[in-house]
Amino acid sequence: MLLPGLRLRQAREKLGLTYRDVERASYELALRRGRPQFILHISRLADIENHGAVPSLYKLYTLGVIYHLKPAEIANWYEAPLDNYFSDATSFPAPRTHLFPHSSTKTDPAVSPDFDMQQTEFLSIAAVRMMDFQNLLGGTSNRYRYGFIGLSDRRMAPILRPGSIVMVDASIRRIENTRWNSEYDRPMYFIETHKGYRCGWLLQQKSRIIMQPHPLSRCLPESWRMPAEAEVVGKIAGIVSRLSGPRDNHLEEAATRREGSTGRAV
Repeated sequence: MLLPGLRLRQAREKLGLTYRDVERASYELALRRGRPQFILHISRLADIENHGAVPSLYKLYTLGVIYHLKPAEIANWYEAPLDNYFSDATSFPAPRTHLFPHSSTKTDPAVSPDFDMQQTEFLSIAAVRMMDFQNLLGGTSNRYRYGFIGLSDRRMAPILRPGSIVMVDASIRRIENTRWNSEYDRPMYFIETHKGYRCGWLLQQKSRIIMQPHPLSRCLPESWRMPAEAEVVGKIAGIVSRLSGPRDNHLEEAATRREGSTGRAV
């Protein structure tokens, strides 16, 4: 693995810059920003490249600007992973309620061109890592998978709203018919059918499972034979959800677009 100083030297030489060029550019940056701390003298640059000196915060910014590199990338070379601050911070909870710093991570789950946001599906591993849901929900074990509730899937609204992200514990596939006291502690499950994925309350009767939508969703129950027609993927262990959205004002439109409501009523 290349030392950070050597990487910086290679970046400078790749751009055809001399020590003098970098120093001159740093003076211009310092003048523009009104801070002399941005100045990078030749002697300091030589120490950074050849003697393992660690650049200060201002010098790090200067190097990023002049070398056309992201400061966070340079920081990673020094084993200071600025891009991972969000996931690391979730491991250190604070006793008081507070706003979390905004993460620059892209939150659009459609990282693949063929991802259909209208349908309930599993998220790819790349999408899960990009959005930091593993650390946010505390589900870093391999037993967890992450699903996206399609924008047209209102089966469990308002408890589980369209567009929500769910953490699925794949180690728990047995359906609990009892041992819950209210709709809020009744377990939800992620299941796979021939027509796609479903997420919600389940009731098992021998070899048949019945999905019971939330009463306010206006969806009909559905039933499948196991394992010929459906399979339980796992139990929902965590949810990331919006409290409201534009679709909440268009129930009639959602009802006409709703899929899966034509299943067998029981």
